[in-house]
Amino acid sequence: MPFGLCNAPFTFQALMNTVFEPYLKKFVLVFFDDILIYNKDWGMHLVHLKKVMKLLRKPQLYTTKSKCSFALLKVEYFGHIIICYEGVATDPQKVECMLKRPTLATIKAPRGFLGLTGYYIKFIKGYGIISKPLTSLL
Repeated sequence: MPFGLCNAPFTFQALMNTVFEPYLKKFVLVFFDDILIYNKDWGMHLVHLKKVMKLLRKPQLYTTKSKCSFALLKVEYFGHIIICYEGVATDPQKVECMLKRPTLATIKAPRGFLGLTGYYIKFIKGYGIISKPLTSLL
């Protein structure tokens, strides 16, 4: 599918969502051509990997071996670190950027900072209360 067309990314994502619909958020996440298969044990991982590969074959979608990584114990996925047997964590480099961000000097700065920190909202207990002084400036 040529991605130069304006609706191509949307169409491709819709295709991927349709293909993987039975398993989305059960053991697979899909964002465009990034397919993440997650499991609690090795045996189930192999079963789910076979299911994913079988699903890809039906609509004639293919993977490129050199772009695939299998059986990783730790993976970076869209700003999060997924660690086998531990779960999801924040990316330390992204957190470091937030901590080192310069003082909010303009009227629009709080909006950008809240957008940045809001990405990790599920990791920050009481985020609404903590961020209230900044949200009140908007």
